[in-house]
Amino acid sequence: MKSTLFQNFDERAKEVSKYFYFLKNLDQGSIQLSMGNSNNIKTKPIDDDLEKTLKATGYLLLYNLVEATMSNAIETIFDELKTQRVSFDDAREEIKKIVINHVRDKDIQSTDSLLINLRNISVDIVSVTFDALVKKENKKRLFSGNVDAQEIRNTAKIYGFSYQTNKSKTRDGIDLLTIKTNRNDLGHGFKSFEEVGRDATLRGRQRS
Repeated sequence: MKSTLFQNFDERAKEVSKYFYFLKNLDQGSIQLSMGNSNNIKTKPIDDDLEKTLKATGYLLLYNLVEATMSNAIETIFDELKTQRVSFDDAREEIKKIVINHVRDKDIQSTDSLLINLRNISVDIVSVTFDALVKKENKKRLFSGNVDAQEIRNTAKIYGFSYQTNKSKTRDGIDLLTIKTNRNDLGHGFKSFEEVGRDATLRGRQRS
């Protein structure tokens, strides 16, 4: 049986695949707009500017997949630490630093809230700290729009999981930087969807 982490990844990956299959058909001219009623249906090609906007939206879907997967991976790690009742003393040095940093961060949880939930401090401090961190209002602190290949490598070293891939297939994660940059440009309004979509079209032509 697949873990929740992989189930969530598969579901989001299917969403992305369906969307990019649509974009592929759109690029090949096999998708058109249908207008009118059943007695008078007219078709017309999708406007170039709209096509660029649709392509730019693909970056948002891709980034959503990347950041959600990383957040869920960290949540899975802490769930396992909690289930196995791993004490602070037995945790990796990097995990200890994470716990200490979050305990000191009063924006994540108050001292009173921390004390209420602590019974066996050496064990509970790990799970209590992370329980506060993964609350909806705090979860954005995990990455907050900054996931690219380097961030994944850094996170993997901290939490102790492998980031090794087949570089001939993944291009060593270089595309993740493009995805992150375009997502942030769109999210912060630095570029329009049309601009990002136009750049995506040009890159696609250069690689073909």
